Amino acid sequence: MITSTSSSQVKHVISLLSKARERKKNKEYVVEGVRMVSEVPADLLVKIYMSERFHSNNPEYVHELVKKQGISSDSIEIVADNVFDRMSQTQTPQGIMAVVRMSDTDLEGILSDKHNPLLLIIENLQDPGNLGTIVRMAEGAGVTGIIMSSNTVDIYNPKTIRSTMGSLYRVPVIYVDDICEAADVCKSKGVTVYAAHLKGTDNYNKKDYTNPTAFMIGNC
Repeated sequence: MITSTSSSQVKHVISLLSKARERKKNKEYVVEGVRMVSEVPADLLVKIYMSERFHSNNPEYVHELVKKQGISSDSIEIVADNVFDRMSQTQTPQGIMAVVRMSDTDLEGILSDKHNPLLLIIENLQDPGNLGTIVRMAEGAGVTGIIMSSNTVDIYNPKTIRSTMGSLYRVPVIYVDDICEAADVCKSKGVTVYAAHLKGTDNYNKKDYTNPTAFMIGNC
């Protein structure tokens, strides 16, 4: 059991939670709470951390989690309650969190994995909660991939992750250096790209979105 905040594992989790550059360097991020941990894809799970209290109070959940994820007991670390509270960024920690590996995909992958892509192209969105809500709504609308400009807020920000409510696991996301170039690549692959404009003359409900489609939104 981890009993000290000086533990290298504790420091690693805290750095992933607080620093975007550490997440980018390690290609890992942290999720908190029963729901978010339960839905982590098994192939992306790095480590689960449980507070001593949570582990002792939820033996059936722990057993089912291990069975569902197909993980060994070595993938779970028990942490003293006071140390877990220091690790967590939530006001009332549920007592469970996980380190997750970022999915490895690119623009070509997002375009080629789907026969009929429905994409979002996001530029310069800065609010973490708004981005998370967009990802969650995008999944519900059937979006197959999200392309973001490099100046968009970090999607692995803890606030963003909480707002996605697990949709981040299921909707491929990428960052690109040149959003216009990415839009051009989409067009070259047969994707029709739409954007709202004050001088626009077309009515949105007169278009056919059943073919490969991308919607541009942002905060320019």
